[in-house]
Parts: sequence; structure tokens; C-alpha cells
Amino acid sequence: MAVKIKLKRLGKIRSPHYRIVVADSRTRRDGRAIEEIGLYHPVQNPSRIEVNAERAQYWLSVGAQPTEPVLAILKLTGDWQAHKGLPAPAPLLQPEPKADKRALFEALSADGDEAKGEAITPKAKKSDKKADEAADAAESTESTEA
Repeated sequence: MAVKIKLKRLGKIRSPHYRIVVADSRTRRDGRAIEEIGLYHPVQNPSRIEVNAERAQYWLSVGAQPTEPVLAILKLTGDWQAHKGLPAPAPLLQPEPKADKRALFEALSADGDEAKGEAITPKAKKSDKKADEAADAAESTESTEA
């Protein structure tokens, strides 16, 4: 029996998350698994990767073959290099937290003394529009009479 370390998909349609499982190679993707050895949540920022290194090392030592996506995950965590006897990779870099946009806006608005003015032109009142239309109509009648 060939044993694979593969991803078992869970979650909604556009928010997948996976479990890293050890299963018989003949089982379907989301089928029965022998053991769960980790988690992978690609949608989170940064991606959440948790692998039980001890169990992963055990299954790799007894001949379980990782699929390509799992191999990439194991290389990121350093479990593959530990299995092969290679030097460990650099630790995963965590991105810096993004600045709060609201705080940034408030800081910039506090620097200015006053608002420089409305960016929107004032709306014309209905009575002004009627007066403008009447003036336009008068001009057009004068131009046709002349």
C-alpha cells in the first residue's frame, strides 16, 4: 500500500483551508485519512501553516510520499530539509502590520489648521435654474428676431 501525505480540502467555496493528512494513495482527496499532521490556511494574511514536525518526520522516514503542494509546505517549515539532512531554511518572514488608515487620516487632518474649502461646487437652487432658463429663452427669442 502506497501512503501519501496530501492536502484535505475544507471550507466554503471561496475560502478554502486544508488539513495536511497521511492517507492511502487510492483514497479520494477529501476521503478517509490515516492521520492528520497539520493545517494550511492560504487565505489568511500571512498564510497559516502548522505542521506537527515529529509526526511528519516519522511518516517521511517510513516511506510516505508528499504531494507537490505538501512538499512545498514541508520545505517552508524545514521538515523536508531535516528529513534529507540538508541545512535548515531561513525562518519565515512575517510581513509588517499595515498602518491604520483611520489613524493616519486623523493625524494628517490634525496637522492642517482648517479645511481649505469644499471640494464640491454648491448646488444651484431650483429658483435659480428657472431664472437661468427664462434668461436663456429670452436671449434665444431676441436672437431669432434680429
